[in-house]
Amino acid sequence: MSEPNLRVGGTQSGWACETSVGRPRPEPPDGVRNPFQRDRDRILHAKAFRRLMHKTQVFISPDGDHFRTRLTHTLEMMQVSRTIARALDLNEDLTEAIALGHDLGHTPFGHVGEEALARVLEEHGRTFRHNEHSLRVVDVLEREGAGLNLTHEVRDGILNHTGQGYPSTREGEIVRIADRIAYVNHDIDDALRAGVIAFEDLPKGPISVLGDSTSARIDTLVRDMISASWERRKITLSKRVHEALIELRTWLFEYVYHNPSLRRSDKAGTVVAALFEHYLENPEKRPRTDPDPVVQTVDFVAGMTDRYALTTYERVFLPKPDALSE
Repeated sequence: MSEPNLRVGGTQSGWACETSVGRPRPEPPDGVRNPFQRDRDRILHAKAFRRLMHKTQVFISPDGDHFRTRLTHTLEMMQVSRTIARALDLNEDLTEAIALGHDLGHTPFGHVGEEALARVLEEHGRTFRHNEHSLRVVDVLEREGAGLNLTHEVRDGILNHTGQGYPSTREGEIVRIADRIAYVNHDIDDALRAGVIAFEDLPKGPISVLGDSTSARIDTLVRDMISASWERRKITLSKRVHEALIELRTWLFEYVYHNPSLRRSDKAGTVVAALFEHYLENPEKRPRTDPDPVVQTVDFVAGMTDRYALTTYERVFLPKPDALSE
């Protein structure tokens, strides 16, 4: 997929982003809600947002009711973002809208699904990045192809919450850092709950800086980000705390995300890759969202929930009992 060319400039009046430069398609004022509140509401009522409740954050089909999904991660990260935005006297509505929309383009099965789709797309000379697909979801796929027509500032924040680009508003910058604050700590919490790691396994350096519990670490990071940002007049963490967060994140990738004991991850990657090839070869079975068959197939597979992907895979690829008896 080609990288969207989206940058916003000149939207800030002083410290906060107070007004929007507009939407791709102009709309009259609402009369009650400001533009960013309207964006928030459109995202909350989007089909893609509802599907997040059935998409993996880290653990695929976990045995327990308290593991995070992509939806709970989004809500928890939004809360962290709003707390920081309020303390810094920035635009909470804009921050909230970006946070709620940032992961709408994630595949089923979390990072495993994203990596599997990216690998299979390489064979077709394409790439897949969930932030770019999140923008496609709100621009094109929602409302039966009409898109949500979000403000430029929210679209910019969604696109640039990760990857090589960088947000053009301070509110978008908050979401970019808060996303890491949330998923690093919440994913460690889930890994501890699952027994994949023990508290004693956590790297001592970052823990000594950030705290020995999930709530303590988030509190340290949020307070540090507020104080460092006020001091430097830019959205940032202090050097010591930032280095501790990055070290903890690196450790998480090695010992949790790429942990070979999570055997369900192999099946998840196989499911995503097989479904992509199947629907690419059978265009009559997929929704027509784009003239390009590869893009059309990505739209369909990336939008699946975990359970829909598994059910579809079993229906398409596993032999039926009647067929075995013949």
